[in-house]
Formats: sequence, structure tokens, C-alpha cells
Amino acid sequence: MVEGGTRVAAGDLRGVVALDGPSGTGKSTVARRLAGLLGARYLDTGSMYRAVTLAVLRAGADPADEARVIPIAEAVDLRVGTDPAAPTVHIGDEDVAHEIRGGPVTRAVSAVSAIARVRELLVADQRAIIERELDRGAGIVVEGRDIGTVVAPGAALKIFLTASSDARARRRARQDTAEGRMSTVDEARRDVDRRDRLDSSRSASPLRAAEDAVAVDTTELDLMGVLDRLVAIVDERGLRGVAAGSDQNTLRAGW
Repeated sequence: MVEGGTRVAAGDLRGVVALDGPSGTGKSTVARRLAGLLGARYLDTGSMYRAVTLAVLRAGADPADEARVIPIAEAVDLRVGTDPAAPTVHIGDEDVAHEIRGGPVTRAVSAVSAIARVRELLVADQRAIIERELDRGAGIVVEGRDIGTVVAPGAALKIFLTASSDARARRRARQDTAEGRMSTVDEARRDVDRRDRLDSSRSASPLRAAEDAVAVDTTELDLMGVLDRLVAIVDERGLRGVAAGSDQNTLRAGW
């Protein structure tokens, strides 16, 4: 389910930008800022898997037990908003945006998201959200791990973000600390490596770059550097009506 919607204006993004990559590449930050800069909507597919994982944990189910997980995933009342300035994630009327970023969900989400039926359900929801926004005349930036390969293989632009494991661990540790979760770089590196191993080896929609994706290594780039690169690619592809201005002051926050 999607909340909100806009009509596209001159200079706004047309179509879908699929933004994929492993944990710690700055994907979420970049996707949100890019969507805001381009006057587009924003969909964080990872938050949907996290919300289902939270429902599984609340039910006391083993995240790897398909027989228990699938009925929970089929029944959960998942609601996501697509405003990049204030994306929302609800289970029913409950705001779960903060809880889904906690340690228990982070440790369990790879197991839940590896279940083929869970992916089938959420991919259908994600495609419905994308179509709804496109029908409204809005472009949309969609981030995840299988957007360019599975969710939106016909996307006008596919980006695959990469970064060194050290850079990714530092970013993840800073993000955790900023959000009130104590984390060291070593702990973050172990978590990033674990997520990579699980996400890349699962049989259902493994993490990989689409053949026609543009790879962007963010290791040596700050946020503005990545955004500049992505906006240039968008404009090279002619995916905006006209060149749009930007409020640079709103974009200078770090990873």
C-alpha cells in the first residue's frame, strides 16, 4: 500500500531509477536525496522486508521457518509512504520505522528475505507501488538489492553502488551510532560481510548487478560527489523534462 502521491512538474524525473547495491554503500541516503533532488517519489524496498521480519519476530517465529513465516507475510498489513522527505513504514496504524532498524530485525532480515514466497509477495507489492506512482505522472527512485534484476528490469536507469568493505563498515557504524545503536567499525564490518554472504548466495533473487546497470564506486566519493554523478547520468539519459535547480545546502549532510 502506498500513501500520498504527486503530479509530475517540468524538470522532474520521468520513469524509474533502480538503485541497487550491498549494505553500507550509502544506498538509502543517496536514493532519498536523489529522489528529492529530482522531484520524484522514493521507495525503500528493504524497509518492507524489515517490516515483515519484525512481524515474524513479534509472532515468536523462527525467521528461517518457511511454514511459520509465509502465513505471517501473507497476513501483515504493511503500509509504506513514498515521500522522500518523510518516508513512512507502518504495520497497520503503527509506525515501525525506528524499530525495523534495530539489531534483532537486522540480524533476522536476511533469513526472512531469502524465502521465495516472501519475495514473491513483496515484489508484487513493490511493482504495484511503482505502477501507481507512474500512473500519477511521477517518477520514482527505487532502492534495494534486486530492483534492476527482478522488481523493475525495464527501469529507464539502473545504478549499482559499490564501496570497499572498510568504507561500508565505517558508514554503517556511523549510521548506527547516529540512530542511537551502539556499534563499532569491527562489529559493523562483520555484519556487512554476513549480509553480503547471505544476500549473494540465496536462491531467490540473489544480490547482483543487472547486466545493463551503471556501476558507481562510492568509496572515495562524498554524498555530493555521488549525487553529482547520478544526476549527470540521469541527464545524459534525458530522463528529466528540463534541467532542474537544487538547494545545495540541503544536500551537504555526510553519509
